[in-house]
Amino acid sequence: MIIALITVLCATILQLGVIIHTRNTMIDAASAGARLAALADRNLADGQHRSTALLSNSIPHADTASVSINRDANGELITVTIDHQLPIFGFMTGPVPLSATAQAYDLTP
Repeated sequence: MIIALITVLCATILQLGVIIHTRNTMIDAASAGARLAALADRNLADGQHRSTALLSNSIPHADTASVSINRDANGELITVTIDHQLPIFGFMTGPVPLSATAQAYDLTP
């Protein structure tokens, strides 16, 4: 009975580690996309493509992630938002919804 409890505890810790790793990767991909889109010779599509490429190389089931990028009304703040449903393995039920948002200032005239 103790071994079963330890196994469940280890599986839970492993699952939480995967969730935290995926969220950190999503934050990094959103930040990289926002920074790339803020460069003088780049546009919003380049930033969205960069975020999507980083996600597809880094996390499982990245094809289900939605990457949205937009510019504010003043035209100086670029926001990248990534929404993803992380599938759960083991005894936990349902997918875990994750979201990451990053912003970068576009100071080019």
